[in-house]
Amino acid sequence: MMDRVLIARVSMLAGKIMLESGAETYRVEDTMNRIASAFGLENVQSYATPTGIHFSVDFAEVTNFIRIQNRATDLHKIAEVNSISRDITSAKISINEALVKLNDVDRARLAFPFWMQIIAAALASGSFAIMFGGDWPDLFPATIAGGVGYAAMLGAAALVEVSFVAHFAASFILGILAVLFISNGFGANVDKVIIGAVMPLVPGLHITNAVRDLMAGHLVAGVSKGVESVLTAFAIGAGVAVVFAF
Repeated sequence: MMDRVLIARVSMLAGKIMLESGAETYRVEDTMNRIASAFGLENVQSYATPTGIHFSVDFAEVTNFIRIQNRATDLHKIAEVNSISRDITSAKISINEALVKLNDVDRARLAFPFWMQIIAAALASGSFAIMFGGDWPDLFPATIAGGVGYAAMLGAAALVEVSFVAHFAASFILGILAVLFISNGFGANVDKVIIGAVMPLVPGLHITNAVRDLMAGHLVAGVSKGVESVLTAFAIGAGVAVVFAF
């Protein structure tokens, strides 16, 4: 039998990376259980929430816990962990090799650079403005407002580690830009420009994961993610509403 502590370390590291990267909790638990079972452990018990992971091997054994402090969206890291998990279950790599690979994934900065995220958000904003019924003159105002708003969100998130504040500031700034653009004849529909510009800020992945966790019976994780999504949506709406209030 392999060292149980080492197996628990590998399993929990895989779960930690997936949770921090935005994976559903039921997928995290399934991956942890498969890794531990592949190394010979029986009666594996894992329990994941958006803010922590519990892991034990048997009813009377010590339970391990790790806190999840930072959460983002990084599908590349989730895919990397899934690939390592499949290699483990098919006995292609040893436990030490798995630990080294998982540590490399954990330390890697696989996210796209900020400038590329901002350009993608800008292009998506313009496309959404047209898709939601905007006229062609709304394309460029929505593109600019969406790009600036997303950049403001990244900047605010770097200064204040509160998602609500970052989304509020971003929606407030893009709302001001949209009103200024339309009032100066740059664009036709302020509502379509704003709707397109806020779309990159909408927590669509969190909402989807919340529903999927609820459907899988993970009520605590589903409800907590749902509340987080509602608060984020409220921050976006409040930022735009403040612009029109003045």
